[in-house]
Amino acid sequence: MTFSLLATDGTARRGRLTTPHGTVETPAFMPVGTQGTVKAMQTRDVAATGAEVVLGNTYHLMLRPGAERVAALGGLHAFMRWERTILTDSGGFQVMSLSELRRIDPDGVTFRSHVDGSMHRLTPESAVDIQLKLGSDIQMQLDECVALPAPPEAVARAVTLSLDWAARARRAFLETAPAGRQQFGIVQGGTDASERARSAEGLLAVGFDGYAVGGLAVGEPQAEMFGTVAATLPRLPADRPRYLMGVGTPSDIVGAVERGIDMFDCVMPTRAGRHGVAYTSEGRLNLKNARFRADPEPLDPATNCPASRDYSRAYLHHLVRVGEPLAMTLLSWHNIAFYQRLMASLREAIAAGRFESVARQWRAVWG
Repeated sequence: MTFSLLATDGTARRGRLTTPHGTVETPAFMPVGTQGTVKAMQTRDVAATGAEVVLGNTYHLMLRPGAERVAALGGLHAFMRWERTILTDSGGFQVMSLSELRRIDPDGVTFRSHVDGSMHRLTPESAVDIQLKLGSDIQMQLDECVALPAPPEAVARAVTLSLDWAARARRAFLETAPAGRQQFGIVQGGTDASERARSAEGLLAVGFDGYAVGGLAVGEPQAEMFGTVAATLPRLPADRPRYLMGVGTPSDIVGAVERGIDMFDCVMPTRAGRHGVAYTSEGRLNLKNARFRADPEPLDPATNCPASRDYSRAYLHHLVRVGEPLAMTLLSWHNIAFYQRLMASLREAIAAGRFESVARQWRAVWG
């Protein structure tokens, strides 16, 4: 993998990430394909939106169908019929989200499956091994993510543990990974600037192919998230990609790109689509609302997607109200396409030196 920084506008960055499965133009948004699928979508339609990378999840794929089975069937790319780049999370988010079903110790995490109650173990080394079996182009280190707000001692403990796991994960990766696969470290530390600095410095000493800012968008106000990102990014190398995990709304993305983030993922566009909500040039539209029942206009003709331009709002309202699964597909399709349009507009603006003007236009709609 190589990362090229093509242009900057202030601290906003326009880049290109090259992996064994193609290039990713940055800033980039990764649709979430947790269990080997972007929910309600076919991969051909995800690709048609302009998405160049999707995210899969180690914890969920470890449980079902199992990394060995995916490997035996040709790896995750072949399994889900996605020919472009795949990034896999390590299962670290589930350390937080499934806190009632797991036990952390210095060596790793023991999970009780949310599916059938069976016991499973993740260590920094086994997370590397599982992701290598899945065949992802980019894998993440196992880390401990804490929900915010959190006591300072909990934040500090998570940073120390995550740094230890980072060193172990990197050793395991370098010993076993085929050429071309890459691994990112994850900066933790809550909203504590000193802990973020300690985490970043420790990860740079280990040395990774890219760096993620984790542990945000987990309950803190947007202003605190932006402040933490702005304080953290100057400590990360300019020649490596920077990934803000689990973010977010269009407003979050514009503000984080402004501060120097290159990559994003979030379940929000597909989750919203499955619940009848569209992200559009007019803002957030709830298609359950009766005001759309006789609206003949397309959802958002500015977004180049069949779901955005070929169906009336009245028809989409009807599908949502009667519970037709097609509503989930069309609105998820549109939302992913809308996010890709947002990212393309930001890339073009940075390259042209017009980022602030374009960002102002998006903020006028999204805040």
